[in-house]
Amino acid sequence: MIRPRVLPRARKVQKVPFVELYAGRLQGVVSSGSDDERVYVSYFEAGTGNFYCSTNNNRPCGGLRGSPCKHLVELLNEGVLQYGPARVIAYLGLQQAEPDKIKTGGELLRFIKGGPHKVEAGMVFSRFLTYLQYVSVAPTGAPLPDMVWFVR
Repeated sequence: MIRPRVLPRARKVQKVPFVELYAGRLQGVVSSGSDDERVYVSYFEAGTGNFYCSTNNNRPCGGLRGSPCKHLVELLNEGVLQYGPARVIAYLGLQQAEPDKIKTGGELLRFIKGGPHKVEAGMVFSRFLTYLQYVSVAPTGAPLPDMVWFVR
């Protein structure tokens, strides 16, 4: 059995409900601080250090002015909390950062040299919605109807 990583504190799921290392990015969904109906899709790209933040309707974040906005900092903080500094540093290719000296994601900002690079939010938001669908499914040993094509 693989034991999950023990987190130093509980994740802020209300603030950052979805964070993942996927498709060469640390990406996720971050709740708006001012509007309960709005969420932001944010990402940091591995290798280049490029980043972007927009609403799920592809409207750019108002705080994104050449440097990471508060949503991106929250995403980075929760990513480091969930996956650990060593895994995030390795995934993003931040060789200069020393994992044992990093306590929060915000401390990694000085190693991220990229700039804003727009990517459509749809793929990340769709993965978030799928994640929500599976989180709400009751545990079962039976195949899930939408996954039945995997089973023969």
